[in-house]
Amino acid sequence: MLQPKRLTFALGLCLIGVSCGIALAQTPKAAPNALAPKAATAKSESAPASASVGHELTAADVEGFFDGFLPQQIEKGDIAGAVIAVVKDGKPIFEKGYGYSDVATKKPVSPQDTLFRPGSISKTFTWTAVMQQVELGKLDLDRDVNDYLDFKLPANFGKPTTLRDIMTHRGGFEETIRDLFVASEKDLTPMAQYLPTHTPHQIYPPGTISAYSNYATTVAAYIVQRVSGENFDDYLDNHIFKPLAMKQATFRQPLPENLKPYMSSGYGRGSEKAKGFEWVEVAPAGSASISADAMTHWMIAHLQNGKFGDAQILKPETAIAMHSRQKGWPDGSNAMCLGFYEQTANGHRAIGHGGDTEAFHSNMHLLLNEGVGLFVSYNSAGAPGKGDPRGMLWDAFIDRYFPAPPAAAEPAIASAAADAASVAGAYVSSRRFETNLLAITSLLGQAKIQVDPKDNTIFIEALKGENGKPRHYREVAPMVFKNVDGKDNIIFSENNGQRVANIDYPFMPFMPVDSALNNQRFNYFLICFGIAVIVLNILLWPVAWALRKHYAKPLALDSSALKWRRYVRIVCVVDVLYLIGLISIVSGADLVGGLNSDKATKIHLLQFIGLLGGLGCIVAIIAALKSWGDQTQWFWYKLWNTLLAAGCVFFFFFIWHWHLLNFNLNY
Repeated sequence: MLQPKRLTFALGLCLIGVSCGIALAQTPKAAPNALAPKAATAKSESAPASASVGHELTAADVEGFFDGFLPQQIEKGDIAGAVIAVVKDGKPIFEKGYGYSDVATKKPVSPQDTLFRPGSISKTFTWTAVMQQVELGKLDLDRDVNDYLDFKLPANFGKPTTLRDIMTHRGGFEETIRDLFVASEKDLTPMAQYLPTHTPHQIYPPGTISAYSNYATTVAAYIVQRVSGENFDDYLDNHIFKPLAMKQATFRQPLPENLKPYMSSGYGRGSEKAKGFEWVEVAPAGSASISADAMTHWMIAHLQNGKFGDAQILKPETAIAMHSRQKGWPDGSNAMCLGFYEQTANGHRAIGHGGDTEAFHSNMHLLLNEGVGLFVSYNSAGAPGKGDPRGMLWDAFIDRYFPAPPAAAEPAIASAAADAASVAGAYVSSRRFETNLLAITSLLGQAKIQVDPKDNTIFIEALKGENGKPRHYREVAPMVFKNVDGKDNIIFSENNGQRVANIDYPFMPFMPVDSALNNQRFNYFLICFGIAVIVLNILLWPVAWALRKHYAKPLALDSSALKWRRYVRIVCVVDVLYLIGLISIVSGADLVGGLNSDKATKIHLLQFIGLLGGLGCIVAIIAALKSWGDQTQWFWYKLWNTLLAAGCVFFFFFIWHWHLLNFNLNY
């Protein structure tokens, strides 16, 4: 699942990389069949016209390549261990573990036995279970999911949400993180209890904007459980793991006794102390524990359209439909399939998924036309600033065995300057908190597209390349901008009546900031001004008292003015208490309980303090007005009272506008 390591007040939660596994993947050509999506289009299969010849993908060459690549990556990145597996033409050609599954005991990683947590790659099992039930006629991808549930999902736009919407992450839900991970086994709750009490707000019409959702995936699993009549863990055992002989695989928490000895420890850095077992509340979205060898069975089954050995877990036409590109993404961009998602790799199409827990970071890639699959998982986040290990490994693999054709000269676009200027501005990820108390992270996560007038390229200052400088994107086709030093693209298109920036991850486009009230600079001014005058008023209180005492200059205010002065100071103290409480709760919070349900009382107490501060704005305004009506008061004192009233109003507006006072804790 896509999850940030920690939530801080400064960084918030930008799941923009995200709060659930970003993998590099893509899909094969769709074939017409009975289960093909009603809205599906098959993106034309076009291998490079004069493709470069790569190394032959043999067991010996792959072993030599990864033996030279992964040990260096582990050492430089401070990673404890990793496992990798490659399959080709229906059989594994390479499986190997590197480093340690437990650093303290120097226990090596075994590809056959060691269990890793692949995070959101778990979702591909859930989606496959859905498609099995579609085959049986128990589910319809285009029917209102509320017909299958014993509670109701919202229909804020008067349009039902379907399983197709959910499988393409177009259910329209905002991000949700509360109880995503919990601290212990006793904190886990059944899906039937969790889902109705954690329903996120629907912020887009279903079937329009893609926004990654762990919650919606769990809804799909609950539907499978209801229509099949089997507990979801039992369902996976009976209909996927056992038929595919995946003995070292489970979604169960805690692990079955026979698998516990094989679980790899997880780490922040390999040089740090091991973390405990991670308890995933939204289990169908990310709780799998699995070996690399078991993953080879899974990859082969999908590469062979549902078949592994004598087992057929999906009909070929069902698997083809599942792997098909869905409609709704612009030509040339990566698109969602049914659960899997695309990524272009040197002109070759692949499907796949990625996954993250706090400790484990994994990718699965399936090059269906070539019959090749790759799975990699690291048991450590590693040292920051060392790049993305999974991404670098995939790029190196694809460049070695499936290199790109020689680059053709890209013609100049006559409208490049105008097009670059038209897309400049502030953007925010579709996968975001919008109506709940974590909406502030959407403000903190805004990205500003700028134009370099020297060459009409666009760039985002915070989006750095390996050289530490911002990545620049040049227009290579109308509204298609390509990284001048890399492979990724930004493609601008219209979706649901508004422009969106499509990146290589099709479940998370970026959208223009739609309101001046959401402008980042404007909001930073409001909150900084508000905090500055409020804090200064408190800090200068004893200073002013000391100066008056030193110079024997008593405060020349009548009793009414003194009373309102005290009231305003109380308001400032209340606001500062709110600020301290907010920083205390959020800066120390992580996904394993920092903002979970057991913290509701503290959060509500903080919100009550915030509301008192809001009422205090009225006090500050009255005090300022009275000050201007008092001819005996000094002009600068009146001006300061006015600035203080404005600061209190700005502070309250900020916390109200960004839903920090929303007492509904479905965040």
